[in-house]
Amino acid sequence: MIVCSCNALTNHDVEDAVRKGASRPREIYASKGCKAQCGNCVPGMVCALKSLLQARKTQQTYVAAPEALRAMASA
Repeated sequence: MIVCSCNALTNHDVEDAVRKGASRPREIYASKGCKAQCGNCVPGMVCALKSLLQARKTQQTYVAAPEALRAMASA
């Protein structure tokens, strides 16, 4: 799905940028070598970015949990 029609950014571009460490809209644009043009896409991009970052945070919590349990068991 197109997220930014001015720069032809897709939801896959946003996901890829977040996987590579982007945490702000300008970092997503920079990952594709562009900048926001008209700005109409920014609110939607912020919403997608928050959702992706929250999902990543939740995933990291689930990955870390077994290690934390092992540490507690051996203490």
